[in-house]
Amino acid sequence: MFEPSNLLLAVPALPLLGALLCVAFGSVKELRKWAHVPAVLCAALSCAAALTVVSNIGEADVHFPQDRTGEPISWFSVATATTKLSADFGLEADQLSGIMLIGITFIGTWIVVFSIGYMHGSPGYPRFFAAVSLFLASMTLLVLADNFLLMFAGWEGVGLCSYLLVGYWHDKPSAAAAARKAFLVTRLGDVGLLLGSFLLWQMAGRNSFNYQFIFEKAAEMVNAHPYLFPAACLLVFSGAVGKSAQFPLYVWLPDAMEGPTPVSALIHAATMVTAGVYLLARCAALFTLCPAVQATVAVIGAFTAILAAYIALTQNDLKRVLAYSTVSQLGFMFLALGCAGPVVPSFAVTAAVFHLFTHAFFKAVLFLSAGSVMHAMHDEIDMRLFSGLRKKLPVTHLAFLCGAAALAGLPLLSGFWSKDMILESALEAGESKRFGTLYYLLFGVAITTAAMTAFYTFRAYFRTFWGPLKMPEGAHPHETWVMNIPLLVLAIGALAVGIVAEPFTHWFSHFLGHAKTLVQADAGRVAEHHLNWPLMIGSGAVALLGIGVAWAMYAGNSQSADNLAKNLKTPYYASLNKLYVDEIYNVLIVQPFLMIAGFCKLCEAIVYDLVRLVAMVPRFLADLIRPLQNGLVQFYALSMAMGLAAIVGYLVLVAK
Repeated sequence: MFEPSNLLLAVPALPLLGALLCVAFGSVKELRKWAHVPAVLCAALSCAAALTVVSNIGEADVHFPQDRTGEPISWFSVATATTKLSADFGLEADQLSGIMLIGITFIGTWIVVFSIGYMHGSPGYPRFFAAVSLFLASMTLLVLADNFLLMFAGWEGVGLCSYLLVGYWHDKPSAAAAARKAFLVTRLGDVGLLLGSFLLWQMAGRNSFNYQFIFEKAAEMVNAHPYLFPAACLLVFSGAVGKSAQFPLYVWLPDAMEGPTPVSALIHAATMVTAGVYLLARCAALFTLCPAVQATVAVIGAFTAILAAYIALTQNDLKRVLAYSTVSQLGFMFLALGCAGPVVPSFAVTAAVFHLFTHAFFKAVLFLSAGSVMHAMHDEIDMRLFSGLRKKLPVTHLAFLCGAAALAGLPLLSGFWSKDMILESALEAGESKRFGTLYYLLFGVAITTAAMTAFYTFRAYFRTFWGPLKMPEGAHPHETWVMNIPLLVLAIGALAVGIVAEPFTHWFSHFLGHAKTLVQADAGRVAEHHLNWPLMIGSGAVALLGIGVAWAMYAGNSQSADNLAKNLKTPYYASLNKLYVDEIYNVLIVQPFLMIAGFCKLCEAIVYDLVRLVAMVPRFLADLIRPLQNGLVQFYALSMAMGLAAIVGYLVLVAK
């Protein structure tokens, strides 16, 4: 009963059960305030099951159903005269999905605990926890699926839950608009992912959507379809671009801040945006066969990283700063994934997944700390309206500082090590004969982005927790244990990798390097991490420089920052207004499509009215003669007499 295979099924099944129980609790008035109980218990049990499964991953992966039980479970099957389309319900946990499971279930559990205090007393309390539990179930299904179609089911489940949670305050127009935007923008990428999956299925012989089967056929496919295979990879990549908020589909993620802050932490740290990184890491055996596609991935990642970092420099909304930070850090991960090629396949992918893992901890604690600030500041999150909160919110201040230091890449902390691996991947990718100069250029972009990251992170920290005490009207600064415990646990997690830095980094590289998809991409070699002292010293100095500039400009008063903004109005307002990307999209995409929709609506109205007019003619004629059928016998007799008289009169006239 408790074999790893059964526990593997329990990982997504338990949060799903929690969602159903939350709905059941919500239907009983006396139980609504306890709706968080099944969500917390099922998330914690799912985490325990995930840890047990990961501990059993060794030479052999864990499968559901077990290999020795016979045939896999059939999810659905469609057959025609020439083609058979079938998909199995198969779950598989290897090193890559194991790392993802730890992050999703562990961080997700603590976010659910934090939500108990944050969402207390809010309307729709059971609905919130039901959606969060379903979110965790969908994300775990996504990373455990052993084929593209089952993965896509989890992929769409995550998209649905993000829509429900971002638009949780559905009576608020901005929240409803943000939910629609997130749902529609990510759908653009999802269409590409589905098309790419079917292209791979077709090129592989239309036999199976199973990852292993398609990866083993990859070399044959690229030789047989030299143009179609890269196209399929680009379509899969478009799905990752949408879910992980990369340029040009990143615009939904900052607006997703309209949802409750625990939702922001869940989307940005444990679920949703990590799906795209996981997908590209899972498909490394495909992408490494297409150097041009890999270069595209790296360029888009680097461009997104520096673009989002530039926008974050001047934002005044604390959550929005963190949102653009997430977009930028995901760009870092895509840069690393794009560096996976003939020279450093698994090392680059390991760097991306390692940064995803560390980022999940420090971004979760940063968002939850921002939620604690918002909770204390009467739902206000504009940094211009508060400052000097470190003494009023000591636990929140400590947790935010830990997360900020890790995100900035302060030497010896978790973010420092994972960022160092990404930078090293870019340098080593530059040694390749093809696109070598490009990767060196991208390394320079990454270093610049790292400096900007340190600056805007500590700009937010100093503006929120330093300076004179200032609070908006109605604020009541306070902290509760149910919110403080998750903050402290995740803060420790954000720092822990730094404490055991070198041993953990080696273990992580060795463990993840044995994932089948990376072994296939890397011809059996295991990625080994080594200390690059010049790079470490340089990246550490860049982080300290960014922090130092932020301290000089914001630790005391912001006069120097104001003067700089006045002297650099054009770049300042370009950053403040998010480079007008939303406005550009509105002019180039939204308004033209609205005009087309309006024209179609007009045509429909004209055609509909014309058809309706034609249809009304028989009805009009019927209305003219309907009064003759009134049911009165006397009227019928009179009508017949008058008709007979008319006929006789007509005959008389004709005879004359």
